[in-house]
Amino acid sequence: MNSPIPSWRPATPVLDEAGRDLIPSSRAGSLTDEGLLDSYSRAVTGVAEAVGPAVVRLDVKRRVHSRDARGREIAQEVGGSGSGFIFTPDGLIATNSHVVSGATGIDVTLNDGQVFQADLIGDDPDTDLAVVRVAGHKLPSVPLGESRSLRVGQLAVAIGNPYGFQCTVTAGVVSALGRSLRSQNGRLMDDVIQTDAALNPGNSGGPLVSSKGEVIGVNTAVILPAQGICFATAIDTAKVTIAQLLRHGRVRRARLGIAGQNIVLPRRMVRHFDLERDGAVQAASIERGGPASRAGLEQGDIIVGFAGQRVAGFDDLHRLLTEEKLGGSVPITVLRRGQRLMLEILPEEAL
Repeated sequence: MNSPIPSWRPATPVLDEAGRDLIPSSRAGSLTDEGLLDSYSRAVTGVAEAVGPAVVRLDVKRRVHSRDARGREIAQEVGGSGSGFIFTPDGLIATNSHVVSGATGIDVTLNDGQVFQADLIGDDPDTDLAVVRVAGHKLPSVPLGESRSLRVGQLAVAIGNPYGFQCTVTAGVVSALGRSLRSQNGRLMDDVIQTDAALNPGNSGGPLVSSKGEVIGVNTAVILPAQGICFATAIDTAKVTIAQLLRHGRVRRARLGIAGQNIVLPRRMVRHFDLERDGAVQAASIERGGPASRAGLEQGDIIVGFAGQRVAGFDDLHRLLTEEKLGGSVPITVLRRGQRLMLEILPEEAL
């Protein structure tokens, strides 16, 4: 027989999309075991039923080159799998770049068993996002929400295909917001959501979903030695990337034509130039004929500002070198032989 639980409450409040506690203190003392389960599971089961049909498994084939025992080059076809989700009824699917990059063939399996061949629209390793398309009509799809209004402790549901198991659902809470994570090519990904919803190999590319049944993130990574620390690219970032992939097949970014290194400035220099931080980027080499060369930058120049923003390292420059910086001159602030100089630079598109 179930009896009331007088003082039980979750260690972390479980919030819905509006920030309301799913198990408020006024009810926690009077709920039975069944009641507690219902309060939580109704939200999770509702999300799973609404979103599950739009979550797909991607089976990917790649051609890799190696050498045999005699040193001869041989080509082999290897397979892999991941997750994705349909976000338009005509078959546009979001997933991770590392799931589909370099694929020679992509098969998409829907929750109802239908199998489609997919075409890669584009991928962006810097944000670990990709878009593929299948030839479908009135396919189940999931709406894209927003991540700017997320709160720590809010319910988060992850759906994917770990280890090839179709449509697996895990649930937890948003553990932290605004994390930064290195992509596979070393670039820093900002605005990453940390969650404790369990992820495993094969979950990559699946959706992280709110209690409204809207996608709030794209599951991208799990720290294997840690316990329950998982990450997703915030959907507000993903929307920008997806829009560029649909428009250009890639994400357009700007480049300056320099190679440099992060440095720490002496305290006297920080005070003298009234800088907010002691980090900067020192130009180690300047590409001949490149944007930096044409702007008058010299080897050894110390970059402390770009486009009106403080630059304390290469990650700051990467973050600022967006599509909007193309097509016009941008101010760049450098320190050179005891002087602060403001130069105008015309960034080029990175190809």
